[in-house]
Amino acid sequence: MPNLNPPDDHDNRNCLQDPVSLNVGGEIYTTTLDTLTRCRDSMLGAMFTGQMPVLRDQGGNVFIDRDGKVFRYILNYLRSSSLDLPDGFSELSLLRREADFFQIRPLLEEICRYEASVPLSLRGGPLGAMIVVNVYSKVRVLHFNLRHGPENYELRTCSVRAFSVDLFCTWRAFMALLCERFSYRTPQGLASPCPCNPTNNRLKIEWVPRPDELPRDQYDKQRYRELTVSYPEPAQSDDVMDTHRNPSDIADMQGFVEELLKVSLAEGFKVDLVTPDPAEILNCTSLRLVKC
Repeated sequence: MPNLNPPDDHDNRNCLQDPVSLNVGGEIYTTTLDTLTRCRDSMLGAMFTGQMPVLRDQGGNVFIDRDGKVFRYILNYLRSSSLDLPDGFSELSLLRREADFFQIRPLLEEICRYEASVPLSLRGGPLGAMIVVNVYSKVRVLHFNLRHGPENYELRTCSVRAFSVDLFCTWRAFMALLCERFSYRTPQGLASPCPCNPTNNRLKIEWVPRPDELPRDQYDKQRYRELTVSYPEPAQSDDVMDTHRNPSDIADMQGFVEELLKVSLAEGFKVDLVTPDPAEILNCTSLRLVKC
């Protein structure tokens, strides 16, 4: 059991010397003061520079009442300044929580970069999760006035194709990933699609590619939106992940289905049903995928 009576300030300063033995949630670690104070503005930095009192267990180990299993990765990061996690590591959310508790900001930033670069399937996820997609398209005829000058207008007509996707997914983390990958291009910039209702697992995506013969101002006047897809890339300027870097326009439904398959197959989903013709998956009207 830990000693809940911390030493006085004088003893606390004098008892901190190498090597330091820690009892973190029942796990015993031996490390150095240099490692523990690598991030001086963190809670560990404050504890092991004498700014905060420490508790000790009956064996004389410094006692920290936190999760001991993921603490090894915090120590490894403090030693090497590198986040070295095993393949298939599934405790990322717990590690983030512990790093946040200890206020180790560089580690939190490293976890965010790691999380953005690792497929959801490698972070865990429910086997048997299902995606059901129904796609629609409709041609609309648009009439508009093209202005050539003062009181000089020409009546023009063009066709636009409106696309609509109804998507249901039982895995909400994957829904969030789709909302990161796909974006609407609007006059105000890129905007992520939002679930139909925050409490359910449905997402509706609607877009209208702009034909060359339709002027941009007329396109915006109709409140049409183009759809883009983007993938995380490290921004060279600040070494952070930018999920909206170099977005590519999606011109038709085949392009959307292709991008959806890229994302879902990378996350461990397998195609389960294609309607109407399984041999023409990019031209499907309905698609079902299951996580294996």
